[in-house]
Amino acid sequence: MLKLLSSAAMALVLSLGTASAEGPLDTAKVRTDLTAKATGKTYSIATVVKVDGIAWFDRMREGVKQFKADTGQDTWEVGPSAADAAAQVEIIENLIAQGVDAICVVPFSVEAVEPVLKKARDRGIVVISHEASNIQNVDFDVEAFDNKAYGAKLMEVLGKQMGGKGKYVATVGSLTSKSQNEWIDGAVEYQKKNFPDMALATNRLETYDDANQDYNKLKEALTTYPDVTGILGAPMPTSAGAGRLIAERNLKSKVFFSGTGLVSVAGQYLKNGDINYIQFWDPAAAGYAMNELAVMVLQKKSADIKAGLDLGLPGYNSLLVPDAAKSNLLFGAGWVGVNSANMADYNF
Repeated sequence: MLKLLSSAAMALVLSLGTASAEGPLDTAKVRTDLTAKATGKTYSIATVVKVDGIAWFDRMREGVKQFKADTGQDTWEVGPSAADAAAQVEIIENLIAQGVDAICVVPFSVEAVEPVLKKARDRGIVVISHEASNIQNVDFDVEAFDNKAYGAKLMEVLGKQMGGKGKYVATVGSLTSKSQNEWIDGAVEYQKKNFPDMALATNRLETYDDANQDYNKLKEALTTYPDVTGILGAPMPTSAGAGRLIAERNLKSKVFFSGTGLVSVAGQYLKNGDINYIQFWDPAAAGYAMNELAVMVLQKKSADIKAGLDLGLPGYNSLLVPDAAKSNLLFGAGWVGVNSANMADYNF
């Protein structure tokens, strides 16, 4: 029987979650039948990320490398040098031509990768995705948490900072980035229900997962809408862009931020009080989880990938299936809220 997302589970993901704190992942409880020795074959598995060279996906690469070290499988991470849907598609095309066994992907644009992922699956390549809850052409999609609950928590914090009143702006990496837009959807729904005296000042700002773009778009927005006192950031780099803008304009305690971030990116702004809250999950755990599922599918163990599955990773101990009609969509409960008091616990 499918284990649907219950009210208790929703309460769990609305709390401060349970992501791995720092350093190597604790994989002592990961199933042992994923190793090359146990499978009798070394599988080639590529993890394709939105953009290479930013802190978020550098951390995900650590998880992919750790999976390789733990299991002996041939795993690696690759991504375009800039957040670009066409460049990501080209990488996947090249992997298909190489004949890899599996592709794990964090799509920049779900719509853009759907055709090439269908091509991969038609060639017998296993496909696992992350941050793509509406995707079709995959064997499984694994999300770190319920997306709307994640956004609701961001708004809960932002609304309290703003005193429940005023205008705010929201950023997304791309208007076609499914998960990030679901976070903002969840945040806006929570705001309308709980903070009726707050309102979005303008449409969502598209920042292409780039801190400079975030800074410039936010600078322009605050110039156009000088009464804005809140910034809701879905992309990780917004935490740095917003922190820089607030610091430069001496807007501390006047403009407030709540959004996805990493301590390695936004730590200086948290420490100085320019921003007071970031939220994230461990990208290393997500990368590791995708590779686990890929090997299970390659082993013909898809029937074991269901609600209640324990991947042996923090935040992925009992996967949930939120929609009985889409049993290949799996949710964990692997995110945390961080401020200046606990930022030292996270070194990535």
